[in-house]
Amino acid sequence: MQVPKCTWTHSESQMLLLPRHRILFTLTKALNKTPGAWRIGRSTGCPSTLASMGTVSAEKGAVLSQDETTQIKIQPVQVAKRLEKFKTTIFTQMSQLAIKHGAINLGQGFPNFDGPDFVKEAAIQAIKDGKNQYARGYGVPDLNSAVAERFKKDAGLTVDPEKEVTVTSGCTEAIAATILGLINPGDEVILFAPFYDSYEATLSMAGAKIKAITLRPPDFSVPIDELKSAITKNTRAILMNTPHNPTGKMFTREELNVIASLCSENDVLVFSDEVYDKLAFEMDHISIASLPGMYDRTVTLNSLGKTFSLTGWKIGWAIAPSHLTWGVRQAHSYLTFATSTPMQWAAATALRASESYYEELRRDYSAKKAILVEGLNAVGFQVFPSSGTYFVMVDHTPFGLKNDVEFCEYLIKEVGVVAIPTSVFYLDAEEGKNLVRFTFCKDEDTLRAAVSRMKEKLKRL
Repeated sequence: MQVPKCTWTHSESQMLLLPRHRILFTLTKALNKTPGAWRIGRSTGCPSTLASMGTVSAEKGAVLSQDETTQIKIQPVQVAKRLEKFKTTIFTQMSQLAIKHGAINLGQGFPNFDGPDFVKEAAIQAIKDGKNQYARGYGVPDLNSAVAERFKKDAGLTVDPEKEVTVTSGCTEAIAATILGLINPGDEVILFAPFYDSYEATLSMAGAKIKAITLRPPDFSVPIDELKSAITKNTRAILMNTPHNPTGKMFTREELNVIASLCSENDVLVFSDEVYDKLAFEMDHISIASLPGMYDRTVTLNSLGKTFSLTGWKIGWAIAPSHLTWGVRQAHSYLTFATSTPMQWAAATALRASESYYEELRRDYSAKKAILVEGLNAVGFQVFPSSGTYFVMVDHTPFGLKNDVEFCEYLIKEVGVVAIPTSVFYLDAEEGKNLVRFTFCKDEDTLRAAVSRMKEKLKRL
């Protein structure tokens, strides 16, 4: 028997978007009037949405009346004005397309391999030991101490784990708690574009006035004169990220010294996102808090996920002097209050790993980076230097697509590889329309397969 092509009516397709309780209510009402509610479409021979949802078994011939199908009222989505401009994150959109088209995902920055066994075993042991109830709001004491110990080794600063370390549900929450706890409506906050997309959204929720200083290829250096001009008497903070997502740039000591001087002269805070500090390839990572006079005006933000390939655990922290920690903790208390208890105990074990772990991590990622960068160059991209993180930025224009979104959609659908369009990381999307971001936090076979697809199917114009 030939299977007819199905085309749902508007009312049928919209019904699939309704909450389950609304669907069941409508189904019940219809079934009370039309037993066996299986309908063959008037002109298509298609099973109706009622049957397609598997809610009822069916007979042919029972047709819902127009009144019954049009009674469903589709409610418009609702969102606060401060979030109206923000849609589904680009990472979600691209990952969904990747699944749909069977594409290799070099877009979203999560590893496709697991974290180290010694950390996972520590989590299992904590669960078995009964460490499963709410943790102390600002962190399990052992993790606070481990964070302080690690910061002493890395930045040379001694901090009080009880008064100056706050454990959060990932670095994204640490960023949110810092912004919501320390920024008032109308305060100016300076970002370096391109930037991690949660920065702008969270600042919008806080009612901040956002200014962006654009880092431009090929080296994405800080335009010092533009930064100086952007600072006013209303500037409350500079939010920075080094090593930098999405460019892979690392802020140099010279750039950090200038930023520090400007902040000291103008009484400006620094919120420094350093989640990629252990993925520094061409130079040593420098925490701006370690520069003279900067600790008292800096909140240093970090997390477990990137360094230990455990992004799903969502363990982060904020390090700040007690007068700034107060605001961070106030916001944190009303965001999540506490973070996963057994994972915190395991995170403490992770942070006390020997230096050999971090050395091996960098070697492993350096090899992955080489595979991707060499492949992208061979395909024909203009590849920009990446000194840190597990990201690489490229110029896609040699392939003739109008902008970054069109290119990434083409890359997924026709080539079978995912990259991230970077225009979403700018206040002015035009600034990022020529650039896309690839990640190399994947196993080497996956990276080689992606490069192979691009070499085979992606042609320069």
